[in-house]
Amino acid sequence: MSHHAKDLLTLAKAVIDTEIAALAALPSRLDDDFLHACETILACQGRVIVTGMGKSGHIGNKIAATLASTGTPAFFLHPGEASHGDLGMIVNGDVIIALSNSGTSEEILAILPVIRRLNVRIIAMTGNPQSSLAQAADFHINTGVDKEACPLGLAPTSSTTATLVMGDALAVALLEARGFTANDFARSHPGGRLGKRLLVHVRDIMHTGTEIPQVPPDASLQQAILEMTRKKLGMTAITTPNGTLLGIFTDGDLRRSFEKGQSLHEQPISALMTVSFRSINAHNLAVEALNLMQEYAITVLPVIQDGSVIGIIHMHDLLRAGIA
Repeated sequence: MSHHAKDLLTLAKAVIDTEIAALAALPSRLDDDFLHACETILACQGRVIVTGMGKSGHIGNKIAATLASTGTPAFFLHPGEASHGDLGMIVNGDVIIALSNSGTSEEILAILPVIRRLNVRIIAMTGNPQSSLAQAADFHINTGVDKEACPLGLAPTSSTTATLVMGDALAVALLEARGFTANDFARSHPGGRLGKRLLVHVRDIMHTGTEIPQVPPDASLQQAILEMTRKKLGMTAITTPNGTLLGIFTDGDLRRSFEKGQSLHEQPISALMTVSFRSINAHNLAVEALNLMQEYAITVLPVIQDGSVIGIIHMHDLLRAGIA
């Protein structure tokens, strides 16, 4: 490794250490104002509006998104745009979270008098409790850092990280207080992997009706294989005329039958089928079907209701649905 490369690694480690030190100081800042901020947001009948300039604005965008996805209606408002019409987005009953490391952001201070007349509560996150913004706010959360990780001490680095983490602390505290659940999270993220895993049920993706491969117990092996080939699920159910599931016969069972050298043509499928098999209910989550398949190294499950097969779910169905 070159001397120059070592210098770069040393500097990178110093940046990380500086930011870790900044975060380590945050727990001691969790005071009554943090609690009052949580209580104010929980009691809010409107929305939480996050605002900040520059790098603080980027952090504010993320905090608003995190709040919104964890049960607290929120959006980001650019303070520069606020004085050009966007203040109309703020209504009585909203709560403002204003971010500024210095607490002297002119764009935010310029709109404070108008915000005050709207009778909204203001929570400030700054690095200076004596600043104009901190003093004007109803509650102040201190996100101050001893130093920025930038060697020049100029680029917002440690300060924006501290603000981001404090925003996460606020969002998660509110999540817990609201009793927000994994299912609630999934409903606000229906297109994401977690949403699919928590919202898609077996009934939503299983094969039903004529797609279900099934033969009677007196069917021959040839008939069973033809049914498996037609339905393309690698198995067939063996059912009585009234639909009761007696057993299943899979590609694996066919292979094992050949390996045992059984007299296959002389026996009905009932003599070759598997009677001890895993199954699942239609109301189960699809991810539960995936867990069963992975646990028992199988790729298909019959879906059972009152002893009858009402569907079949295959690993391919889980893959197509984005569950696996």
